[in-house]
Amino acid sequence: MWGVRDLAVHERTPLLWSPSARRRGSNMDLDLTEEQRLIQHTARDFATREIDPIAAELDKTGRWPTEIVRRLGELGLMGVAVPSEWGGAGSDNVAYALAMEEISRACASCGVIMSVNNSLACAPILENGNDAQKREFLAPMAAGKTLGCFGLTEPMSGSDAGTMETFAERDGDHWILSGSKNFITNGPAADVIVVFAVTRRGAGSRGTTAFIVPRTTAGYVPQPADEKLGIHAAHSCTVFFEGCRIPDAWRLGGEGDGFKVAMKTLDGGRIGIAAQALGIARAAYEKAVAYAKERKAFGEPIANKQAIQFMLADMATELDAARLLVLRAAAMKDQGVRHTRESAIAKLYASEAATRITHKALQIHGGYGYVREYHVERHYRDARITEIYEGTSEIMRIVIASSVFKA
Repeated sequence: MWGVRDLAVHERTPLLWSPSARRRGSNMDLDLTEEQRLIQHTARDFATREIDPIAAELDKTGRWPTEIVRRLGELGLMGVAVPSEWGGAGSDNVAYALAMEEISRACASCGVIMSVNNSLACAPILENGNDAQKREFLAPMAAGKTLGCFGLTEPMSGSDAGTMETFAERDGDHWILSGSKNFITNGPAADVIVVFAVTRRGAGSRGTTAFIVPRTTAGYVPQPADEKLGIHAAHSCTVFFEGCRIPDAWRLGGEGDGFKVAMKTLDGGRIGIAAQALGIARAAYEKAVAYAKERKAFGEPIANKQAIQFMLADMATELDAARLLVLRAAAMKDQGVRHTRESAIAKLYASEAATRITHKALQIHGGYGYVREYHVERHYRDARITEIYEGTSEIMRIVIASSVFKA
């Protein structure tokens, strides 16, 4: 097994995975760089060899995949787009999206653990942190030596981040942080949290500030893991901040810039979740195709039935459409251009497509789709959360509509 940081090219891979492209062996005019191909291949090989065989067990037991998280770090997949000088693989967001699809295809839980560390923990420090913060916090996270998480959502402040209640009060060259955040993916295991707090009441979005807080800080109290419908091995929890005394050196960005930091971070995070949804959907689609070829009804494989063919045709079409949208948003982020609208479109379409595709995959399997032995029920459950976290489908539509009326 080679790692992302090895620059030799082991095979050429099309930018757009699809059954037709794979059969033709075509690169379809939209080609990858050598480094992007290496990262895609590395993630696919690792996912196939080491994640896929234990994915059902992880889902059933809900155990934290310690060995997988460690290997993701060793392969450079916990900081794909972070420059090598700060511990990362030194690649880009297209490569990150490709890797996310491959890991999530094998296990959505492992995919979102990777996504949170890359998109929500490393990215805001890379984009807003000073050199000291990058050395102390970013470099070990990007190298997979520590794990990060992101604290924005609160019990009464989810989609409406303006109602945030967690408060940080200045005390000389320190801040006293009090409040709570919930649904914090990676929370029970994370070493560091990027957290947002009100620092000036009544100032709206300009009264919020971002902080980097290590788990070892006194008053940092993670709660037991949430019990969820899906992504069982990706633990989330509520985190309490009980008068945490933190130095101003851990403030991320300017005082009052927290809302801008959070929104920009989520723009990038939505690319990762869209890629996760794509991987989940692809897994369900592949299983449905294989099952349709094997299962016989009325004397022939059900793959010969037009009803099944039409479902698979719709699934294949939605997969390719979602992939194009994901890669467009990732490429725009790499180009340094505003991608709020494109990330929202990719996240909305890919997540809802994943729900539709996994639904059809379960239907194609019939009664077997409803039992754990055939795994599509896991993909069905895992897909559902992608329409909710890092911006619900409703919020995505608001973001997109806003861009429509500004055009």
